Amino acid sequence: MAQARMKKVRLAWVSTHPIQYQAPLLRQIAACPDIDLTALFFSDFSTRSFVDPEFNRKIEWDTPMLEGFRHEFLPGTGSQVGTIKAFEPRVGGLAARLRKSNYDAVLVQGWQHYGMLKAAWLAKRAGLQVLMRCEATDHVASSTGIKGKVREAVVSFLLSNVDQCMAIGSRNREFYLRRGVKPENIGSMPYCVDNDHFRRRAEATDVAALRAQLGLDPQRPVILYASKLMRRKFPDHLLEAYVRLPEPRPYLLYVGDGELKASLEATVSQQKLDGVHFLGFRNQSELPSFYALADIFVLPSINETWGLVVNEAMNAGCAIVTTDQVGSAVDLVADGKNGYVLKPGDIGALSSALQSCLEPQRLPAMQGASRERIRHWGIRENVQGLRVALGLPMLA
Repeated sequence: MAQARMKKVRLAWVSTHPIQYQAPLLRQIAACPDIDLTALFFSDFSTRSFVDPEFNRKIEWDTPMLEGFRHEFLPGTGSQVGTIKAFEPRVGGLAARLRKSNYDAVLVQGWQHYGMLKAAWLAKRAGLQVLMRCEATDHVASSTGIKGKVREAVVSFLLSNVDQCMAIGSRNREFYLRRGVKPENIGSMPYCVDNDHFRRRAEATDVAALRAQLGLDPQRPVILYASKLMRRKFPDHLLEAYVRLPEPRPYLLYVGDGELKASLEATVSQQKLDGVHFLGFRNQSELPSFYALADIFVLPSINETWGLVVNEAMNAGCAIVTTDQVGSAVDLVADGKNGYVLKPGDIGALSSALQSCLEPQRLPAMQGASRERIRHWGIRENVQGLRVALGLPMLA
């Protein structure tokens, strides 16, 4: 007798555009023999060069974002835009696409584009299971007044058409609970990077050669900032805290670009801080090497819904210093164990935290704790959470 064919869950993953962090996750979902995945995108702008105003330069990602999973770009104006706004790009063909493919479930990735509301509403009307995954939290500054009321109305409408909210972390889960979502209707798909990729690339880095290339003393510790040089991320606060460290100071490396670069460089020049280096924008494939070079990673932001650079740095075994306004801090940074979580703007506390991390008897334990914590916060946990939501058995 012929073996019965495995029934697959047909899943549509709806996203505004391809995202470098999501591509490895989509590949792993597509590799599940009992999930038939199609990613539906509104725009292709991220697959070509585009201007990122916060990096203050043209960007073209150097990692594959469309390989290893079925995908389609929906009709509309997606090929004509260079960014995503609430009503841009315009999207068509959603209803026809959902009907044609006979999906079992639809996952909307995000909520701030009108197409997500439309996709959830259409899927719900068609009797499909609707999942939602987004970054929304209440710890970041959000709209007030009329705009705030509109925001809450949009979120309420979307949630009314969702069967299962997939929390990316603790603060995202709290966001859903505060809006009346029942705990049993909140699953888990933790916000992650491709841990295996970042760990392997970091381990393969010839740190001695990279130090020599950058002209760094092999014995001097390294503090790393790798993000946009913009006001709400406070790279200037890090520089102020660094100046307060006792001599001999470690190196401070800035990887990134943005509006504050010129003023930071001017301060460094005026104060003759020869241990501070600006390495400019570096693409995705280059970042693991800089994480491997670093002993401590710092993200002193406010209004940071998550901060995936923290995940990346932990895979290389960096101690983490960040603030309680960075969403990932709640789930990934245990204060005093693999780093410190501070109040933003407290320069003295930031300098003290850096000094504490640099203590030779403390740093190795913190670095090991980062590696161990991030090991359980990755793509596998995402796939497991999705499978539970879809009613599929857990992976072995």
